[in-house]
Amino acid sequence: MDRRQFAGALALATAAGALVRPAAAQDKKFTVALIPGLTTDAFYITMHKGAQAAADALGVELLFQGAPEFNPTLQVPVLQAMIARQPDALLIAPTDKQQLIAPLRQAHDAGIKVITVDTFIDDGKYQDGSGEGDFPLSYVASDNVMGGRMAARALAQAIGEKGKVYVSNVKPGISTTDQREQGFKEGMAEFANIEVLETQFNDNDANKASSQLQAVFARNQDLAGVFGANLFSAFGAADGVKAAGKTGEIKVVAFDTPTRIIDDLKGGAVDFAIAQHPAEIGFYGVVTAFAALTDQSVPTSIGTGFTVMDRENIEKPEIQRFVYSD
Repeated sequence: MDRRQFAGALALATAAGALVRPAAAQDKKFTVALIPGLTTDAFYITMHKGAQAAADALGVELLFQGAPEFNPTLQVPVLQAMIARQPDALLIAPTDKQQLIAPLRQAHDAGIKVITVDTFIDDGKYQDGSGEGDFPLSYVASDNVMGGRMAARALAQAIGEKGKVYVSNVKPGISTTDQREQGFKEGMAEFANIEVLETQFNDNDANKASSQLQAVFARNQDLAGVFGANLFSAFGAADGVKAAGKTGEIKVVAFDTPTRIIDDLKGGAVDFAIAQHPAEIGFYGVVTAFAALTDQSVPTSIGTGFTVMDRENIEKPEIQRFVYSD
């Protein structure tokens, strides 16, 4: 199935609630498992809803189980318990690029079709015969490098293309946030008068991210902006700006848009937000699994779009929607 054929299959599932099913598979009810990065994040809750919509449309049983924190030590036992239930396919947001390779290999070796959503293992390039983690069938996610570049352009515009900025990030080794930081730095390299300071890693702790912003500002009184590479980084950055009394002066770009970020956009603590479409990721993940289970070829990567938001367009944001595959 080439790119246009697969896009057509996705459109058919969206519009009609079904894919064309090979005769041999029509009477079989498949089970697809979804393991999120964590269960308490609105992003993954929304992803679950999108996955369930696709499962309902296709007559697939969807299992959903995860850990309360984004942590490989907590995720691996959940994965092992899910493998024991022997689903036909597994969708998972791996919490570490390297530590989840071996546990996911166990699923693959058990005959379970593995698809990663939102995050990836190894280098994220699957089915290419290179690397220990090339065995998943597909990776369904936003283009996080592009999202980072979009954040850089938004922040550069907000600060008049000059000044000091930094990235508030979780920790190294998480594929999505690594890529967002990469894209942000690549984007900022286009602006000669902007200095990117050392990245601050907050371990997914908004309080720590807030303290870090205040410390960076204490060292750099001309700090102009910060990019929060995930929810908790953005929460902390916004809180730090408020605590420093610099709301509206130190510009904040957030990645993802839960209610708290929307409130901060309206209140001025956040200036731009790059919103992913998690329901699409979940939906396309289940559709991809179903296609593979019914002996259709699937792309090794599928990307979804973004919505760019600021306080001027909260009600009618700029939607940059695209679906592509390789």
